[in-house]
Amino acid sequence: MTRVQLTDQDWEFTGPYLPIGTYGPYPERLRQQFEGVIWRFKTGGQWREMPQEFGAWSTVHNRFRQWRDAGVFEALLEGLIAEAAKRGEVDLSLVSIDSTTARAHHDAAGMHLDEDVLGAEGRRRGRESQVKRGSLQEQNGQDVEPSPEREEWRRIRRRRAHRLKVALLGRSRGGQTSKVHLAADRKCRPLAFVLTAGQAADSPQFIPVLGKIRVRGPVGRPRTRPDAVAGDKAYSSRCNRAHLCRRGIKAVIPEKRDQAANRKKKGSRGGRPVSHDADLYKERNTVERLINKLKAWRGVATRYDKTPDSYLAGLHLRASMIWIKDLTRTTHWSRLNTCPSLTVSVGAAVRVSEVV
Repeated sequence: MTRVQLTDQDWEFTGPYLPIGTYGPYPERLRQQFEGVIWRFKTGGQWREMPQEFGAWSTVHNRFRQWRDAGVFEALLEGLIAEAAKRGEVDLSLVSIDSTTARAHHDAAGMHLDEDVLGAEGRRRGRESQVKRGSLQEQNGQDVEPSPEREEWRRIRRRRAHRLKVALLGRSRGGQTSKVHLAADRKCRPLAFVLTAGQAADSPQFIPVLGKIRVRGPVGRPRTRPDAVAGDKAYSSRCNRAHLCRRGIKAVIPEKRDQAANRKKKGSRGGRPVSHDADLYKERNTVERLINKLKAWRGVATRYDKTPDSYLAGLHLRASMIWIKDLTRTTHWSRLNTCPSLTVSVGAAVRVSEVV
């Protein structure tokens, strides 16, 4: 027997976002399948090794693919954030942005692509390689007879490179990796995700991550502008600072040492000195702690999924569970505050435990 992945209180937040068709499964089976998806990303196990308590592994996997393609996990995260905003528990006074890498397991390699897509991309990259690269004789303008073995080797390399590009897998000294760019609120809860290849830089993804922040309130348009944004020196660029200035957002980003030296070298043409709130910057640890929470699930800490959409769905699922735990905790304490008898019983139990 495996542990129950969801409590009844957790299911109250999750159930309304799962689509139930005319000929779909019964709600109790739907909960088992959803818990099976949680088990898979929490443990990082293979779909075929799923316990029988969640049903047939093929059924659970097919249900996960349907939910992924329908955007159920992303809608679940947005709905939970909206529920927290309705209660006034979303703190956008400071949003912290950072990134983390996820090592790709060898099961994540070999994403299936249609032959038409691979052939078209291979021919395009082949034409570019004829212009940019070539042997020493080809670069000197000498006529060289094409080698079938060399052309086949180039074709295979082009196909591999295109497959890695589509799968958002990058090469590094640690192997194939993917990079998760994320934003966290002041209470260490996720707001937005952007998935890229592992070698992608942090600074170019600063604006896309901010663009994905949408907090829907009870009325009006969603709020997309926090009061302040904190980031490390990797996000210190003129483009990012100008974007924050245009939107009226306070930048809590320290300046790089070489950027400060170049600015001073230009004198008055270098612009004003860049400053940041050091006390506010200390609270950037919320995004670091959030990364630790996300990677508590082994299926998120290591990427086992071939497609980037599946891995991103796992990220949204893990983020939703973080919001659900926070919402259930606040709901529990609000019920205690509204019921004096429960508060007295809990206090008495605490005093008895202290005496014992």
